[in-house]
Amino acid sequence: MADKFGRRAFLKTCGLGASACAFSSIRPHKAESSERPNVLFLFTDDQRFNTIHALGNDRIITPNIDRLVRCGTAFTNAYVMGAHMVAAVCMPSRAMLMTGRTLFHLKERGSELPPEHVTMPEAFRRAGYTTFHTGKWHNDRASFARSFTTADKIFFGGMSSHYNIPIQDYDPSGRYPNDRRYWVTDTHSTELYADAAVRFLESYGEEAPFFMYVAFQSPHDPRHMPRKYIDMYNPTDIPLPPNYLPTHPFDFGEANHRDEKLERWPRTPEKIKRHLADYYAFITYTDAAIGRILDALDKTGKRDNTIIVFAGDNGLAVGSHGLMGKQNLYEHSIHVPLVMAGPGIPSGGRNEALCYLLDIYPTLCGLAGLDVPVSVEGQSLVPVLSGERRSMHDTLFFAFKNFQRAVRTDRWKLIRFNVFGDQHTCLFDLKNDPWETKNLADDPAQTGRLREMNRLLQREITANGDAVDLSKSDWGVPVIEPWKLGKWVDPNENVYYDAEWSPGPFENMN
Repeated sequence: MADKFGRRAFLKTCGLGASACAFSSIRPHKAESSERPNVLFLFTDDQRFNTIHALGNDRIITPNIDRLVRCGTAFTNAYVMGAHMVAAVCMPSRAMLMTGRTLFHLKERGSELPPEHVTMPEAFRRAGYTTFHTGKWHNDRASFARSFTTADKIFFGGMSSHYNIPIQDYDPSGRYPNDRRYWVTDTHSTELYADAAVRFLESYGEEAPFFMYVAFQSPHDPRHMPRKYIDMYNPTDIPLPPNYLPTHPFDFGEANHRDEKLERWPRTPEKIKRHLADYYAFITYTDAAIGRILDALDKTGKRDNTIIVFAGDNGLAVGSHGLMGKQNLYEHSIHVPLVMAGPGIPSGGRNEALCYLLDIYPTLCGLAGLDVPVSVEGQSLVPVLSGERRSMHDTLFFAFKNFQRAVRTDRWKLIRFNVFGDQHTCLFDLKNDPWETKNLADDPAQTGRLREMNRLLQREITANGDAVDLSKSDWGVPVIEPWKLGKWVDPNENVYYDAEWSPGPFENMN
């Protein structure tokens, strides 16, 4: 550990004592209220659920997210439904978040949010809110234009270098042509968006409440950041996850995706520890930026009447199950962080209710006293927060392309794989095996449970408008490109970059 920028020095300077939990648990605001709460939505990119110190990861430094955990309620079973027809999970994830719609009811894989699908910020805008955005928007520009009344430093796209970002400024016309882009090369993306959020808070003087959506690109790779955060973590001190594997035991359909090419096969313990150290460092850097925004909110005097949401769009394997990316339905890739704090939300709570990211939309509407648009399919978590209901979902359904399907209950999880007829089944007891290390599908004692979980999965497939038929050898659906060759290509070919900090060919991707 470096003395100057080590953990202890960072914790002393992060302002932990600056903001007490001043929130009170009150009833949701009535629709006619003139004192509707503000909303600050903090959204990270590729941050998995178990990367928060206050929620049990004692190897990571997240003092500012920890502040929100102490002052609010952490939903410890929050999920993204997955991705259909596309490997870039964050695009449909953000589409579901913004529209409150389920995976198979999105348009164009989530790339387009049509006008009939009222977006979350659009609903708040219609209710008289000033709606502000900074950061990543991975959906169409027309939906962005109708959602926000103002914005600062907008990135339209999926990923880019954090030090070479194609940016657009707010365009009142809503057109956002490519020839208006400019590249920011002197500021890290995390700082760029935090600066924009702080500027908005410091300059906001309107009487109308605000809805802020701050969408970071971090901790998405490439994991470039200031050296002081890297120096906080020694890879040798990072334990391997219990589900670490050098390789995945069978073809899961995405071995040649660019995420899996971030490290060579087999994944060695040394390399995975380095990746995890860098991943944790990037999250700590993002946490510091979040702290700046929270401090700026405190200075406005509006925090007591502001609902704060912290969440991530999807998880990331980083060595778990021999994988690196998010193109799978294991817990590390679909289980996401979700913390809510503010008026109407209990302080210091841990809630185990099963929920999706798409449930955030109707929840915020309920807390703010807004009507939920008819296009929204998510379930409001307000009854869960108030204690009226234990959960709004008995089961959760997940899908990835046309070769992975999964379902979970409060304890059990089933994952089915079908890659060109090569089928595999995994049954996990999440209560006793949260890391999904022991597959019980072949355990004779679980024959009845396996049968029941398969029935439950097919029921959810049908209910969600999915075309898969588990009784057919090919599930009755075509396999989606680019894996049309039907063979396992050596994924070590054309490795993009490893943990040695080479930026790779994605440096200027937009």
